[in-house]
Amino acid sequence: MTQHSSKARTALVVVAHHRADSLTAHTARRSAERLEAAGYRVDLLDLHAEGFDPRMNAADQPDWGDREKAYSDEAHAHMRRVRDADVVVAVFPVYWQSVPAILKGWIDRVWNYGFAYGRSKPRLAGKRMLWLGLAGATADDPITEGMQSLLEAGLNEGIAYYCGFAHSTVGLLTDAEERPQRVDAAGNLLVGDAVTGAEREAQYADFDRRAREFVEKFLAAEGVTA
Repeated sequence: MTQHSSKARTALVVVAHHRADSLTAHTARRSAERLEAAGYRVDLLDLHAEGFDPRMNAADQPDWGDREKAYSDEAHAHMRRVRDADVVVAVFPVYWQSVPAILKGWIDRVWNYGFAYGRSKPRLAGKRMLWLGLAGATADDPITEGMQSLLEAGLNEGIAYYCGFAHSTVGLLTDAEERPQRVDAAGNLLVGDAVTGAEREAQYADFDRRAREFVEKFLAAEGVTA
């Protein structure tokens, strides 16, 4: 294992799924293992398991006249975890070509004015971000091209770049559903037969391979190899 730093680095892996046995949670665990193998200390943040409330409240509402505002204790605890991380990896199912409400709410409440943005020198400057989105769409579905573009615009440009991250990339993992599905030109949902047995195992193996490749490419850009 080689790493271009004598100091151990930290990776914050954020999981946004309500089930611990989901493919999303599995992908997050595998990604964390890959990061650990590359020498990172991993802080695994399971938003549902930790009971994070994504709803904005008065305590965490930005005060545009005071960038030193003291937000809630919960928000500050999460801010410390983001600040302490060299890289942030968010793993989530793609809902409506975007992130789930709990992940969006985490960003709304924690990546707040005065902390994540609103300073001439961003506090998150130099950090790197990987977004791993699991989509039910199949790889050959024409919708995936637009999905990739929307995610990149919203996550890379609208969030990470705005908060001063040095690099942000979206890894779209298609074929996450057991039964292939797509919507035709008339709006009809077409659901294929469930994949089972050896074919399903091969599909899982390919899914793991693609997820691993996204993480490895991200690490290579970081100058880290295992």
